[in-house]
Amino acid sequence: MLSITSFSFSPIQENTYLLYNEEKDCCIIDPGCYFPAERNELKAAIEKTGLKPVLLLNTHCHLDHVFGNKFVHDTWGLTLHIHPLEKQLLDYAPISGKQWQLPFEGYEGDLVYLNEGDIIHIGKEELEVVFTPGHSPGSVSFYHKAGGFIIGGDVLFQGSIGRTDLPGGSFEVLENSIRTQFYTLPDETVVYSGHGEATTVGAEKRGNGFVRES
Repeated sequence: MLSITSFSFSPIQENTYLLYNEEKDCCIIDPGCYFPAERNELKAAIEKTGLKPVLLLNTHCHLDHVFGNKFVHDTWGLTLHIHPLEKQLLDYAPISGKQWQLPFEGYEGDLVYLNEGDIIHIGKEELEVVFTPGHSPGSVSFYHKAGGFIIGGDVLFQGSIGRTDLPGGSFEVLENSIRTQFYTLPDETVVYSGHGEATTVGAEKRGNGFVRES
């Protein structure tokens, strides 16, 4: 079973997640640490608990989810894993940062491309790559069936959904992702989102005002 720790980083209050197994192998998802103090906080949390970072994953590559990619790579030597359709957003993120007065150095290392249905291993534990576009063209979510949770990025929030007015966004595509990839999971599945508090599939099927169960 995988354990999970979260952090809320940057002025955009993005959720960064650590997933780790009993052997303390650790996966870092969407490192949004922007300020030096946030990077130190992430590093200290990993070192204090004796975690061993082995994977770096992005659900998608909007700037708030990639602020810390270079830091993680430089600190632990990890190669970034993304969906191929997110490469353009990854390359554009530092330019976007300047436009939003949040300049940062982007990740320029090698890439490992993820595709729908891929299985990522953290030791003996498995994460399934679920293709969930709509907020961005190549957004993916990471489903841990054994643990009953999904790391969903900016697809489905508590009482809300990811915005679709950014380049490459589409409400129709996002709605389909939510209905076919999230609402088909067991109701008790915990959804860890890119912003805000965690929720469950059942709660959103019943009460989400943007995409309700059909």
